[in-house]
Amino acid sequence: MKGRKPTKSEQAHMSKVAEFGCIVCRNEFDLFSPAAIHHINGRTKEGCHFDILPLCPNHHQHGGYGVALHAGRAEWEKRYGTQGELLEQVERLLSE
Repeated sequence: MKGRKPTKSEQAHMSKVAEFGCIVCRNEFDLFSPAAIHHINGRTKEGCHFDILPLCPNHHQHGGYGVALHAGRAEWEKRYGTQGELLEQVERLLSE
């Protein structure tokens, strides 16, 4: 993985977010799906390891256009919400 190595607190946050499960599967299907971390603003900027979303492989990279974020961000955000909106939701749910 290219980018800045996460600090211990960033790594703890990343683990907590990943354990939450895919935010899209949760919203769309009301189910838990194992998630990987998607960095919203890349992996090099200050705080980048806190601006993350938990996404399953299909909603992250492998689901094709309209399903996978990396296959077409504009269509993905139109369908599921902006990355910023989903980040706010994840942060709110994790704090409950």
